[in-house]
Amino acid sequence: MNFSYWELKEWFSNVDFTIVGSGIVGLNCALELKKKHPKAKILVLEKGMLPQGASSKNAGFACFGSLSELVDDLKTHTEEEVFNLVKKRWEGLRLLRENLGDTNIGFQQNKGFELFQDKDLFEACASQKKQINKLIFPIFKQDVFSESENSFNFKNIEPTYSVNQFEGQIDTGKMVTQLLLKVQKAGIKILNNISVESFSEQNDTVSVKTNQIEFTTNKLFIATNGFAKQLLQENVQPARAQVIITKPIKNLHIKGTFHLDKGYYYFRNIDDRILFGGGRNLDFKTEETTEFGQTEIIQNQLKTILQETILPNTAFEIEHSWSGIMGVGNQKKAIVKSISTHVFCGVRLGGMGIAIGSLVGKELAELID
Repeated sequence: MNFSYWELKEWFSNVDFTIVGSGIVGLNCALELKKKHPKAKILVLEKGMLPQGASSKNAGFACFGSLSELVDDLKTHTEEEVFNLVKKRWEGLRLLRENLGDTNIGFQQNKGFELFQDKDLFEACASQKKQINKLIFPIFKQDVFSESENSFNFKNIEPTYSVNQFEGQIDTGKMVTQLLLKVQKAGIKILNNISVESFSEQNDTVSVKTNQIEFTTNKLFIATNGFAKQLLQENVQPARAQVIITKPIKNLHIKGTFHLDKGYYYFRNIDDRILFGGGRNLDFKTEETTEFGQTEIIQNQLKTILQETILPNTAFEIEHSWSGIMGVGNQKKAIVKSISTHVFCGVRLGGMGIAIGSLVGKELAELID
């Protein structure tokens, strides 16, 4: 690139903190760094025109785990670990709402509903509902999970839902817009369409090589989640999530956030439409990718469930489909740590970016304290 003296001076000289990734983690990290170091020069690098991973591509669930997910987690995590997972997600959601405001992010608490197609799974979860409520009671001071009849008239499911009274939903486009406005207002610079190819430490600085320019920074923070393996040797696997949305449906009666098949499918109402995503459990290996796109097997299954279960007596048309890239691993705890003296990372959000992204960004910035 042909950079001028002014460009080099203003954007790439004397950089205190560089953050890779302008999603929910990266932007919250930048805001926390600016709060603690008001005179610092902070640069955020984003390889996409918009945040590339999942921050503005997710379904907008302000959730912390359905009943079946938490029951399943107890098979591989201790009660203390599951308690801490839920606590961190709830604290992260509160931080998101406090930072940006409910109106600004379109937050609504319309409850969360879990649908069961398998009677044995439903009965197993129902039998552990009391244990789960007791476990997380100190966080909410009330029972979280209850049961409800099939008031939305879904088909091919058990007649009873699991209901989460604390679950909400947001408009993720509004969320990212508000974060970007807040970051820019704080004087933090964001550069889009620039990819970090590698980095190396040199005494008290880090040399950052991009596809546009090479420059130095005092500290480097990596917040690329599903794309983390391109820069880090950490236990993070990419996981693609495919999503479809219908055209507006007249007199749509469905309201809330809904989980199906242990959370592998999820849907909600938005702007008189149904947004529906998931299905990577149909083909885990193919969906372990950083490539955006859709596959026939998952798209067909999403449409089938829409037609046979969610909207069985309603005419609908699919208007649009897309995908996002999450970061997952064999543990659900996010990786927030120092890689070396001057390099830090906050990755592996495990599909819970809305819930924990604000908190992970804050914790990432606090690593240098």
